[in-house]
Amino acid sequence: MSVAEAAKRPEHRGRAAGIWIALIVLVAAGIGLAWLGASPLRGTTTESGLRIRTLQAGEGPFIQSVDGVMVEYEGRLADGTVFDDSARHGGPQPMIAGQVIPGFAEALTKMQKGGKYKIHIPGKLAYGETPPPGSPFGPTQTSISTCTSSRSCPTRR
Repeated sequence: MSVAEAAKRPEHRGRAAGIWIALIVLVAAGIGLAWLGASPLRGTTTESGLRIRTLQAGEGPFIQSVDGVMVEYEGRLADGTVFDDSARHGGPQPMIAGQVIPGFAEALTKMQKGGKYKIHIPGKLAYGETPPPGSPFGPTQTSISTCTSSRSCPTRR
C-alpha cells in the first residue's frame, strides 16, 4: 500500500452533517405544526392584552357594555388561588357589563348567552398599580377567570 492510498479520505464525507440537518428540520417542522394545532387551546389575545378562550360557544348577539347580565364565574390568581366566585355569593351574579374592572368588561363584550369562557386578565386591566387595600392582588397582578355567561338581560334603551 502506498502513502497516497492511506491518506485518501472517504468519498461520503458530509453525509452525517446532511442527516443531522435533515433531522433538525424535521423536529422544527413538528414543533411548528404542534404550535399551530394548539392555537385554539390558547384562545385569542386582544390589542389590550386580554386573552380569552371559548370553552363552549354561546348563542345570540354578543353582550354589549350597557347590558345587564347574570354571570357565573370563578376568579383565580395566576398561582391557582381562588379569590372569588359566584357560588359563594349564592349563584349567578347580576352586573352591568360596562361597570366592572376593565379587563372583565372587555371580556364580557366577547361573550354570548350560555357560553363558557376562560379569560386571562393582565394586571393593567384589573386593578393596575394600586389594588384595593386588603385584596389578594399585588400591583399589576394577572388574574384568571372561568366565566359562564348564563344569560344576558339587555338594558339597552
